[in-house]
Amino acid sequence: MTILVAGGAGYIGSHTVRELAREGFDVLVLDNLSSGRRELVAGVPCVEADLLDREALGRIFRDRPIGAVLHFASLIQVGESFANPRKYYTHNLTTSLNLFDAMLEAGTKALIFSSTAAVYGEPETTPIPEDHPTRPANPYGRAKLMVEDILRDYERAHGLRSISLRYFNAAGAALDGTAGECHSPETHLVPNVLLSLLGKAPRLKVFGGDFPTPDGTAVRDYIHVTDLAAAHVLALKRLLAGEAGDVINLGTEAGRSVLEVIRTAEKVTGRPVPYDLAPRRQGDVAVLLASKARAARILGWAPRLSSLETIVESAWNWHRKAV
Repeated sequence: MTILVAGGAGYIGSHTVRELAREGFDVLVLDNLSSGRRELVAGVPCVEADLLDREALGRIFRDRPIGAVLHFASLIQVGESFANPRKYYTHNLTTSLNLFDAMLEAGTKALIFSSTAAVYGEPETTPIPEDHPTRPANPYGRAKLMVEDILRDYERAHGLRSISLRYFNAAGAALDGTAGECHSPETHLVPNVLLSLLGKAPRLKVFGGDFPTPDGTAVRDYIHVTDLAAAHVLALKRLLAGEAGDVINLGTEAGRSVLEVIRTAEKVTGRPVPYDLAPRRQGDVAVLLASKARAARILGWAPRLSSLETIVESAWNWHRKAV
């Protein structure tokens, strides 16, 4: 039985591929390599194909016995989703439907879906539980929520069991320095802090210094990418054991502000981080934290590497040598 990882050459996907291989799974990566990098999954079979290509998808499922799918393939830039919603609904929604249909035609009925905290919108309570109202504030979040809704319908009608994992702020790099974050353009805070120090990105901008938080900057729930990957493996094992689908947050419940990230980077690198204050971005909220209770109860999962110091140090080791 092969585990197909769609978008497996990307940031979170490639770390999950490593965890799956370490656990002894037979893994096949599917990626169009528009943002993924083949070298991040070196040694693992990788098919270059696009989820918009239904014929290519059909061939993949005909050629190998696919027992389950992990679906990471999507566009992720919130700002771009406002500017070009058509692109996001095509590449995050239509592609998912194509993948699910190929799975059903092949009789593959276990899926782990890469979702997002963006499905919640402005939080009413924090940490956010999974039964919090879902009111996404941007097309990116709306497309992800639509996929979650489709998966509920597909489980009821077609028996396609799925676990949707709602990420908060993935960060960090492999502890051995062989894989890390490499988006283009890069929109995430931790890599932008470090890339600015290395002269690989412009001077850092801090978006919003007037939030109702202790230091005025936004507070987020940062989770190490290897902890995320481990949660995917636990979720996959749950589905393969025949358990029902679910929706689960992945976070730490520990909020860290933008300025705390900057101070940690200064401590780790021994360098001052110059930055400029800029206006808040559209859709930014003051505090966004995940409840981790369901992940602990359902998956038996707990973050091990998600201290801010470990996140920043592992990312620094990666970015210093990454091209």
